[in-house]
Amino acid sequence: MPSRQPSFLPAISLNNLEKRAQLLPKLRAFFDARDFFEIETPLLASEVIPELHIEPIRTASGEFLQASPELHMKRLLAAGATAIYQVTRSFRAGERGQLHNPEFTIIEWYRVGDDIMAGIGLLDELCQTLLATPPAARTSYTEAFLRALNIDPRKASVDELATIAESANVAAPTGMQRDNRDEWLNLLLSTRVEPQLGCERPEILYHYPASQAALARITTTKSGYHVAERFELYYHGIELANGFHELTDAAELRDRFEKVNAARVADRRQPVPLPETLFAALDHGIPPCTGCALGFDRLAMLALDQTSIDDVIAFPRSP
Repeated sequence: MPSRQPSFLPAISLNNLEKRAQLLPKLRAFFDARDFFEIETPLLASEVIPELHIEPIRTASGEFLQASPELHMKRLLAAGATAIYQVTRSFRAGERGQLHNPEFTIIEWYRVGDDIMAGIGLLDELCQTLLATPPAARTSYTEAFLRALNIDPRKASVDELATIAESANVAAPTGMQRDNRDEWLNLLLSTRVEPQLGCERPEILYHYPASQAALARITTTKSGYHVAERFELYYHGIELANGFHELTDAAELRDRFEKVNAARVADRRQPVPLPETLFAALDHGIPPCTGCALGFDRLAMLALDQTSIDDVIAFPRSP
Protein backbone atom coordinates (compact mmCIF):
# COMPACT_ATOMS: atom_id res chain seq x y z
CA MET A 1 0.00 0.00 0.00
CA PRO A 2 1.59 3.35 -1.06
CA SER A 3 2.56 5.70 1.76
CA ARG A 4 0.75 9.02 2.08
CA GLN A 5 2.52 12.22 1.05
CA PRO A 6 3.64 14.09 4.21
CA SER A 7 1.38 17.10 4.72
CA PHE A 8 4.29 19.57 4.88
CA LEU A 9 5.45 18.76 1.34
CA PRO A 10 4.11 20.60 -1.76
CA ALA A 11 0.90 19.29 -3.29
CA ILE A 12 2.47 18.78 -6.72
CA SER A 13 5.68 17.43 -8.21
CA LEU A 14 8.77 19.58 -8.56
CA ASN A 15 8.70 18.63 -12.24
CA ASN A 16 5.37 20.46 -12.67
CA LEU A 17 6.69 23.44 -10.74
CA GLU A 18 9.75 23.58 -13.00
CA LYS A 19 7.58 23.45 -16.13
CA ARG A 20 5.39 26.21 -14.72
CA ALA A 21 8.47 28.33 -14.02
CA GLN A 22 9.65 27.89 -17.62
CA LEU A 23 6.63 29.87 -18.82
CA LEU A 24 7.73 33.05 -17.06
CA PRO A 25 10.89 33.81 -19.09
CA LYS A 26 8.82 33.32 -22.26
CA LEU A 27 6.19 35.72 -20.96
CA ARG A 28 8.75 38.37 -20.00
CA ALA A 29 10.55 38.01 -23.34
CA PHE A 30 7.22 38.52 -25.12
CA PHE A 31 6.57 41.84 -23.39
CA ASP A 32 10.21 42.96 -23.52
CA ALA A 33 10.22 42.47 -27.31
CA ARG A 34 7.26 44.87 -27.52
CA ASP A 35 8.86 47.59 -25.39
CA PHE A 36 6.81 47.01 -22.25
CA PHE A 37 8.55 47.35 -18.94
CA GLU A 38 7.82 45.30 -15.85
CA ILE A 39 6.62 47.07 -12.72
CA GLU A 40 5.65 46.19 -9.14
CA THR A 41 2.82 47.69 -7.10
CA PRO A 42 1.59 47.20 -3.51
CA LEU A 43 -0.44 44.15 -2.54
CA LEU A 44 -2.14 46.08 0.28
CA ALA A 45 -4.24 49.20 -0.28
CA SER A 46 -6.89 51.23 1.51
CA GLU A 47 -9.09 51.17 -1.62
CA VAL A 48 -10.45 48.49 -3.89
CA ILE A 49 -12.52 48.39 -7.07
CA PRO A 50 -16.16 47.61 -6.17
CA GLU A 51 -17.35 44.48 -7.96
CA LEU A 52 -20.64 42.66 -7.52
CA HIS A 53 -19.38 39.11 -7.95
CA ILE A 54 -15.91 39.44 -6.38
CA GLU A 55 -15.43 39.65 -2.63
CA PRO A 56 -12.19 41.34 -1.53
CA ILE A 57 -10.18 40.17 1.46
CA ARG A 58 -9.90 42.81 4.19
CA THR A 59 -7.14 42.69 6.78
CA ALA A 60 -7.47 43.40 10.49
CA SER A 61 -6.00 46.86 9.87
CA GLY A 62 -8.81 47.68 7.45
CA GLU A 63 -6.73 47.49 4.30
CA PHE A 64 -7.51 45.27 1.33
CA LEU A 65 -5.41 42.59 -0.30
CA GLN A 66 -5.57 43.45 -3.98
CA ALA A 67 -8.02 41.57 -6.17
CA SER A 68 -6.21 43.14 -9.13
CA PRO A 69 -3.22 45.50 -9.49
CA GLU A 70 -5.31 47.82 -11.66
CA LEU A 71 -5.60 50.78 -9.27
CA HIS A 72 -1.87 51.37 -9.00
CA MET A 73 -1.09 50.51 -12.61
CA LYS A 74 -3.49 53.18 -13.86
CA ARG A 75 -1.81 55.71 -11.58
CA LEU A 76 1.42 54.87 -13.44
CA LEU A 77 -0.37 55.47 -16.76
CA ALA A 78 -1.43 58.88 -15.44
CA ALA A 79 2.25 59.55 -14.64
CA GLY A 80 3.19 58.94 -18.27
CA ALA A 81 3.88 55.21 -18.58
CA THR A 82 2.84 53.91 -22.01
CA ALA A 83 3.35 50.12 -21.92
CA ILE A 84 3.58 48.27 -18.59
CA TYR A 85 3.00 44.78 -17.26
CA GLN A 86 3.38 42.91 -14.02
CA VAL A 87 3.42 39.38 -12.64
CA THR A 88 1.89 39.47 -9.19
CA ARG A 89 -0.38 37.85 -6.61
CA SER A 90 -4.05 38.65 -6.19
CA PHE A 91 -6.57 37.61 -3.56
CA ARG A 92 -10.31 36.99 -3.54
CA ALA A 93 -12.41 35.68 -0.67
CA GLY A 94 -14.50 32.54 -0.94
CA GLU A 95 -13.13 31.37 -4.29
CA ARG A 96 -12.04 27.74 -4.17
CA GLY A 97 -12.47 25.02 -6.77
CA GLN A 98 -10.97 23.36 -9.82
CA LEU A 99 -10.23 26.76 -11.36
CA HIS A 100 -10.11 28.95 -8.25
CA ASN A 101 -7.82 29.53 -5.29
CA PRO A 102 -8.16 32.48 -2.87
CA GLU A 103 -4.56 33.47 -3.65
CA PHE A 104 -3.47 33.27 -7.27
CA THR A 105 -0.98 34.63 -9.80
CA ILE A 106 -2.18 37.27 -12.23
CA ILE A 107 -0.52 38.84 -15.27
CA GLU A 108 -1.81 42.33 -16.02
CA TRP A 109 -0.76 44.78 -18.72
CA TYR A 110 -1.71 48.12 -20.29
CA ARG A 111 -0.64 49.80 -23.52
CA VAL A 112 -1.49 53.37 -24.47
CA GLY A 113 -2.94 53.88 -27.95
CA ASP A 114 -4.48 50.42 -28.30
CA ASP A 115 -8.17 50.12 -29.16
CA ILE A 116 -10.16 46.94 -28.49
CA MET A 117 -8.97 45.17 -31.64
CA ALA A 118 -5.32 45.95 -30.88
CA GLY A 119 -5.86 44.61 -27.36
CA ILE A 120 -7.42 41.44 -28.74
CA GLY A 121 -4.53 41.05 -31.17
CA LEU A 122 -1.91 41.37 -28.41
CA LEU A 123 -3.70 38.83 -26.21
CA ASP A 124 -3.94 36.43 -29.16
CA GLU A 125 -0.19 36.76 -29.83
CA LEU A 126 0.60 36.09 -26.17
CA CYS A 127 -1.58 32.98 -26.14
CA GLN A 128 0.12 31.65 -29.28
CA THR A 129 3.54 32.29 -27.73
CA LEU A 130 2.89 30.64 -24.36
CA LEU A 131 0.59 27.78 -25.39
CA ALA A 132 1.81 27.15 -28.96
CA THR A 133 -1.74 27.49 -30.27
CA PRO A 134 -3.08 28.54 -33.66
CA PRO A 135 -4.52 32.07 -33.92
CA ALA A 136 -7.63 32.56 -31.81
CA ALA A 137 -11.14 32.66 -33.22
CA ARG A 138 -12.84 35.99 -32.61
CA THR A 139 -16.52 35.75 -31.75
CA SER A 140 -18.94 38.43 -30.61
CA TYR A 141 -20.98 37.82 -27.46
CA THR A 142 -24.12 37.82 -29.62
CA GLU A 143 -22.71 35.26 -32.05
CA ALA A 144 -21.76 32.95 -29.19
CA PHE A 145 -25.31 32.95 -27.78
CA LEU A 146 -26.86 32.44 -31.20
CA ARG A 147 -24.52 29.50 -31.85
CA ALA A 148 -25.00 27.81 -28.48
CA LEU A 149 -28.63 28.60 -27.67
CA ASN A 150 -30.16 30.08 -30.84
CA ILE A 151 -31.14 33.23 -28.95
CA ASP A 152 -30.12 36.86 -29.45
CA PRO A 153 -28.97 38.18 -26.04
CA ARG A 154 -29.54 41.77 -27.18
CA LYS A 155 -33.27 41.20 -27.64
CA ALA A 156 -34.30 38.37 -25.31
CA SER A 157 -36.54 39.26 -22.38
CA VAL A 158 -36.09 37.96 -18.84
CA ASP A 159 -38.95 35.50 -19.41
CA GLU A 160 -37.38 34.22 -22.63
CA LEU A 161 -34.01 33.74 -20.95
CA ALA A 162 -35.66 31.93 -18.03
CA THR A 163 -37.47 29.64 -20.47
CA ILE A 164 -34.23 28.87 -22.29
CA ALA A 165 -32.57 28.02 -18.97
CA GLU A 166 -35.44 25.75 -17.95
CA SER A 167 -35.42 23.92 -21.28
CA ALA A 168 -31.65 23.43 -20.92
CA ASN A 169 -32.09 22.05 -17.38
CA VAL A 170 -30.23 25.01 -15.87
CA ALA A 171 -31.55 25.84 -12.41
CA ALA A 172 -31.32 29.36 -11.06
CA PRO A 173 -29.09 29.40 -7.96
CA THR A 174 -30.50 30.36 -4.59
CA GLY A 175 -30.58 34.12 -4.11
CA MET A 176 -30.36 34.97 -7.81
CA GLN A 177 -32.34 38.08 -8.80
CA ARG A 178 -34.78 36.50 -11.24
CA ASP A 179 -35.92 39.82 -12.69
CA ASN A 180 -32.37 40.77 -13.70
CA ARG A 181 -31.46 40.13 -17.37
CA ASP A 182 -27.74 40.15 -16.70
CA GLU A 183 -28.09 37.48 -14.03
CA TRP A 184 -29.83 35.18 -16.53
CA LEU A 185 -27.28 36.00 -19.24
CA ASN A 186 -24.41 35.25 -16.86
CA LEU A 187 -26.03 31.97 -15.81
CA LEU A 188 -26.50 30.83 -19.41
CA LEU A 189 -23.03 32.02 -20.37
CA SER A 190 -21.32 30.03 -17.61
CA THR A 191 -23.36 26.85 -17.99
CA ARG A 192 -24.18 26.58 -21.70
CA VAL A 193 -22.07 29.01 -23.73
CA GLU A 194 -18.61 28.92 -22.10
CA PRO A 195 -18.20 25.10 -22.29
CA GLN A 196 -18.42 25.41 -26.09
CA LEU A 197 -15.82 28.18 -26.39
CA GLY A 198 -12.28 27.50 -27.58
CA CYS A 199 -12.78 23.77 -28.02
CA GLU A 200 -10.44 23.40 -31.01
CA ARG A 201 -8.41 26.61 -30.76
CA PRO A 202 -8.46 29.63 -28.43
CA GLU A 203 -11.48 31.87 -28.81
CA ILE A 204 -11.84 35.51 -27.83
CA LEU A 205 -15.31 36.74 -26.97
CA TYR A 206 -15.90 40.47 -27.43
CA HIS A 207 -18.59 43.20 -27.41
CA TYR A 208 -20.38 42.24 -24.21
CA PRO A 209 -23.73 43.85 -23.28
CA ALA A 210 -23.35 47.51 -22.34
CA SER A 211 -24.88 46.67 -18.95
CA GLN A 212 -21.84 44.46 -18.28
CA ALA A 213 -19.21 47.02 -19.24
CA ALA A 214 -17.45 47.06 -15.85
CA LEU A 215 -14.42 49.31 -16.60
CA ALA A 216 -14.80 49.25 -20.38
CA ARG A 217 -15.89 51.95 -22.80
CA ILE A 218 -19.29 51.62 -24.45
CA THR A 219 -19.62 51.90 -28.20
CA THR A 220 -22.40 51.60 -30.78
CA THR A 221 -22.26 48.86 -33.40
CA LYS A 222 -23.21 49.32 -37.06
CA SER A 223 -26.56 47.70 -36.27
CA GLY A 224 -27.26 50.36 -33.64
CA TYR A 225 -26.75 48.33 -30.45
CA HIS A 226 -24.75 49.65 -27.51
CA VAL A 227 -22.01 47.22 -26.47
CA ALA A 228 -19.11 47.16 -24.04
CA GLU A 229 -15.60 47.17 -25.48
CA ARG A 230 -14.72 44.22 -23.31
CA PHE A 231 -13.12 40.92 -24.36
CA GLU A 232 -12.34 37.56 -22.77
CA LEU A 233 -10.11 34.67 -23.85
CA TYR A 234 -11.32 31.06 -23.62
CA TYR A 235 -9.52 27.82 -24.35
CA HIS A 236 -11.07 24.39 -23.87
CA GLY A 237 -14.04 26.09 -22.25
CA ILE A 238 -11.87 27.80 -19.61
CA GLU A 239 -11.78 31.58 -19.20
CA LEU A 240 -8.15 32.71 -19.18
CA ALA A 241 -8.17 36.49 -19.56
CA ASN A 242 -10.41 39.54 -19.31
CA GLY A 243 -9.64 42.82 -21.09
CA PHE A 244 -11.08 46.29 -21.65
CA HIS A 245 -10.72 49.23 -23.95
CA GLU A 246 -10.45 51.26 -20.79
CA LEU A 247 -13.00 53.81 -19.66
CA THR A 248 -11.11 57.01 -18.75
CA ASP A 249 -14.07 59.20 -17.70
CA ALA A 250 -13.90 59.58 -13.90
CA ALA A 251 -17.49 60.78 -13.50
CA GLU A 252 -18.95 57.87 -15.45
CA LEU A 253 -16.76 55.38 -13.59
CA ARG A 254 -17.81 56.83 -10.23
CA ASP A 255 -21.45 56.42 -11.24
CA ARG A 256 -20.86 52.78 -12.20
CA PHE A 257 -19.09 52.01 -8.93
CA GLU A 258 -21.84 53.66 -6.87
CA LYS A 259 -24.37 51.41 -8.63
CA VAL A 260 -22.22 48.36 -7.88
CA ASN A 261 -22.09 49.29 -4.20
CA ALA A 262 -25.88 49.76 -4.19
CA ALA A 263 -26.23 46.27 -5.72
CA ARG A 264 -23.89 44.86 -3.05
CA VAL A 265 -26.07 46.37 -0.32
CA ALA A 266 -29.20 44.96 -1.99
CA ASP A 267 -27.44 41.57 -1.95
CA ARG A 268 -26.83 42.00 1.81
CA ARG A 269 -23.10 42.54 1.41
CA GLN A 270 -20.94 45.40 2.61
CA PRO A 271 -20.18 48.27 0.21
CA VAL A 272 -16.50 48.97 -0.32
CA PRO A 273 -14.69 52.32 -0.28
CA LEU A 274 -14.66 54.05 -3.63
CA PRO A 275 -11.18 54.31 -5.21
CA GLU A 276 -10.68 58.06 -4.99
CA THR A 277 -7.05 57.79 -6.12
CA LEU A 278 -8.21 56.14 -9.35
CA PHE A 279 -10.72 58.93 -9.98
CA ALA A 280 -7.97 61.48 -9.35
CA ALA A 281 -5.70 59.70 -11.82
CA LEU A 282 -8.44 59.72 -14.46
CA ASP A 283 -9.12 63.41 -13.84
CA HIS A 284 -5.39 64.10 -14.18
CA GLY A 285 -5.50 62.32 -17.52
CA ILE A 286 -4.98 58.79 -18.78
CA PRO A 287 -4.60 58.44 -22.56
CA PRO A 288 -6.83 56.00 -24.47
CA CYS A 289 -5.51 52.50 -23.80
CA THR A 290 -6.40 48.85 -23.50
CA GLY A 291 -5.67 46.68 -20.49
CA CYS A 292 -5.92 42.97 -19.84
CA ALA A 293 -5.57 40.54 -16.92
CA LEU A 294 -4.69 36.86 -17.37
CA GLY A 295 -4.91 34.06 -14.82
CA PHE A 296 -1.43 32.54 -14.87
CA ASP A 297 -2.38 29.43 -12.86
CA ARG A 298 -5.06 28.52 -15.40
CA LEU A 299 -2.67 29.15 -18.27
CA ALA A 300 -0.06 26.91 -16.61
CA MET A 301 -2.72 24.24 -16.11
CA LEU A 302 -3.44 24.18 -19.84
CA ALA A 303 0.23 24.39 -20.80
CA LEU A 304 1.00 21.34 -18.62
CA ASP A 305 -2.13 19.46 -19.80
CA GLN A 306 -3.60 19.31 -16.29
CA THR A 307 -7.25 19.37 -15.23
CA SER A 308 -7.05 21.54 -12.11
CA ILE A 309 -5.01 24.51 -10.96
CA ASP A 310 -4.17 22.42 -7.90
CA ASP A 311 -1.83 20.52 -10.25
CA VAL A 312 0.27 23.66 -10.89
CA ILE A 313 0.23 25.37 -7.46
CA ALA A 314 2.74 24.21 -4.85
CA PHE A 315 0.54 24.92 -1.83
CA PRO A 316 -3.13 25.40 -2.79
CA ARG A 317 -5.63 26.24 -0.10
CA SER A 318 -7.38 23.19 1.36
CA PRO A 319 -10.94 22.75 0.01
